[in-house]
Amino acid sequence: MAASDRERWDARHTAAGAGSPLPPDALRGRTDLLPSSGRALDVACGRGAVAVWLAMQGLDVVAVDVSPAGLAAGAGLAAAHDVRVRWVEADLDAGFPRDDDRYDVVVCQRFRDPALYPALRAALAPGGLLVVTVLSEVGDAGGPFRAVPGELTAAFAGLEVLAHGEGNGEAHLVARLPA
Repeated sequence: MAASDRERWDARHTAAGAGSPLPPDALRGRTDLLPSSGRALDVACGRGAVAVWLAMQGLDVVAVDVSPAGLAAGAGLAAAHDVRVRWVEADLDAGFPRDDDRYDVVVCQRFRDPALYPALRAALAPGGLLVVTVLSEVGDAGGPFRAVPGELTAAFAGLEVLAHGEGNGEAHLVARLPA
């Protein structure tokens, strides 16, 4: 990622308010699918609203983002809610930071890089839950950062699909790796 991109995200995260802990969009109304314990990975976590929410649900959370300002905001949110999250600064354009750990929950919300899909899948522990939301061409004019129809189900074939939707410029997938 170019330094200008990091600066743009830092400025955006700095200008935004503190926010509130929130479940990932694709998991709203489906929070019963979330395990009550285990490890979670929030990829491209931004200001940490999902990471903090996951920690509040009892999960041990690792949150990754390129923006130091976003990570600092997330750390502040975690402190305000008295939960612990491990914050990791990483440029996902340079690849997925691999530590060979497996997670019971992997979330990637509003960051799309099809080259990272195999790494997201590989990060799942047996029985692990994948929650992905991306911008989509379906119901939208399209653009360089939007998924083509069927992209998520094709990329994560072999996982048990628990929920999937495409429309209004967004696509989501909630799926489980077989145990």
